[in-house]
Amino acid sequence: MPITQDKHLKLIPIVYKDNMMKLTGIVGYPVTPFSHDGKSVELDKLGSVIDILLEAKVDAIAALGSAGEAAYLSETEWQQVAEYTVKQVKGRVPVVIGIAELTTTQAIKRAKHAYKIGANMIMVSPFSYYKLNEDELFLHFESISNATPLPIMIYNNPATCGVDMSPEFMLKMVSDIKNANMIKESTGDIQRMHKIYKLSNGKVPFFNGCNHMALEAINAGASGWCTAAPCLIGEQPKQLFDAVKQANKEKARELFYQQYEFLEFIVKSGLAAAVKSGLSIQGTPIGEPRKPLLPLTQSAQQQLKVMLMDLDSVV
Repeated sequence: MPITQDKHLKLIPIVYKDNMMKLTGIVGYPVTPFSHDGKSVELDKLGSVIDILLEAKVDAIAALGSAGEAAYLSETEWQQVAEYTVKQVKGRVPVVIGIAELTTTQAIKRAKHAYKIGANMIMVSPFSYYKLNEDELFLHFESISNATPLPIMIYNNPATCGVDMSPEFMLKMVSDIKNANMIKESTGDIQRMHKIYKLSNGKVPFFNGCNHMALEAINAGASGWCTAAPCLIGEQPKQLFDAVKQANKEKARELFYQQYEFLEFIVKSGLAAAVKSGLSIQGTPIGEPRKPLLPLTQSAQQQLKVMLMDLDSVV
């Protein structure tokens, strides 16, 4: 194991695992379409959203994240969305299923279901009411790992889940939990990504979950960018990712700043509401977000319409 010259950072030994997925690029997030009254999921419209993402040349599809309003789905709806996503993708790209549950028992149940239906990976974020300590978090992930052979992406999103995991702790889990293979970091702190890269000697794949940090994150060594943006702006996120990886700095900056205002807007407005409004503007109405979430105001919809028109003109 090489020794770092930085006395403040100690490299964490990482062993490559048999089930290590070589996932890289754009991980696209579909939103979940609801019926007009909001009481049911419309799977045929979900198929349209998935097709839009595939046409945008995403490298993987991650169902049942925050953009997909997973927290607002019943057990039956969650299973329907997971199963339909795998069937609709038909193996064209890997399918990642998001799992964010209060209890380990429920998380295990959903992980087993993801494996049963043929998903390629699970993305696990520890949703919590009580503040969990690291022993509790480790056991949660370890228990899920022991229940299914699926690779696990450790997802750190404290703003949504109420749990903040340090780079050191997440890397310890990658090292010590057999199916924990990669990390999604969504705190918005680029220094954490630098730490993940440095502490693992660049061996642990990590993914950017903050749209407005895409350029910095990919430059910092991120293996990919998890985003719902391709639902509305097609291949532009993929073009940005490729420009950075090809060391075309000028093109990468140009592409990023073309998208920046839009990326910031959809996050601040709420991903589900913004993407659904955008799809409606573009002629693919898929319903509103589920209450208590509200659709965009008329003013916000107009802002989004102008941004989408501007972005369309630079494709």
